[in-house]
Amino acid sequence: MTVHRLTDGQVSIEDSVASPRATTGGRLRDAYMRDIHALTLGLVRVRGDSLYVGPLELLRFGPAKVTRFAVEWPIEGGIAACAPGGRFRIEAARGRLVASVDGYRPRLPRPLYALTQLPIHHVVTRLHLLRVRGREPAPGVTAASSDRFSAAAVDVALCATLAGLVGKRPNLKMLLGITAAYHVASWSISGRTLGGLVMGQRVVAVDGSLPSVGQSVVRLLALPIGWLTRRPVHDELAATNVIVASPYDFPHG
Repeated sequence: MTVHRLTDGQVSIEDSVASPRATTGGRLRDAYMRDIHALTLGLVRVRGDSLYVGPLELLRFGPAKVTRFAVEWPIEGGIAACAPGGRFRIEAARGRLVASVDGYRPRLPRPLYALTQLPIHHVVTRLHLLRVRGREPAPGVTAASSDRFSAAAVDVALCATLAGLVGKRPNLKMLLGITAAYHVASWSISGRTLGGLVMGQRVVAVDGSLPSVGQSVVRLLALPIGWLTRRPVHDELAATNVIVASPYDFPHG
């Protein structure tokens, strides 16, 4: 679940995922500082209480305030902040892990912020929360590898057919474009492609909810690595799983 509000130049953002276990504030603090480097592919680094991109201080936090089930950092500056103020908070509450930003003033103009920084924040934050939540308990029975490959074959055939109908001659760019749009839309809207429907399986986030658009994009980009290594690297990176599902099952939020 994601929420975004902008009032008088101040941004309020919330991302949350279902979590069956309470997580301590100390663990939430340590996990975020550890994950931010991995989830940005090494682009963002933590130095003290600040986040850096190369030599540039992206965001500067004040000392973390840790409570039993939450951690909170005041936002004090950095090139991504127009002015000091606001806070970033992660907490375990009422069966959910919630990450929220309140009172933050982004330096980027609102349209540019909404197109660049905001979606990146949502993707990284959601993936972090799902990593903290973990894969246990599993969201369902994992689909067999043979069924997953059969579903993929159906989807490849469908995308190739669509590309042939749209274009007068085979076109790799068109095929890749149709394949990308088809998979991202299918996973994000219902969790299943035509192949998934035929084979009775569904893609879900590890908490059982639908994958976000960002998760679906990460999963698609990493899919070739999964094929090459014969292991679900794409699901590990995107915090997703492929589960057995009936045609009438719908993922919960």
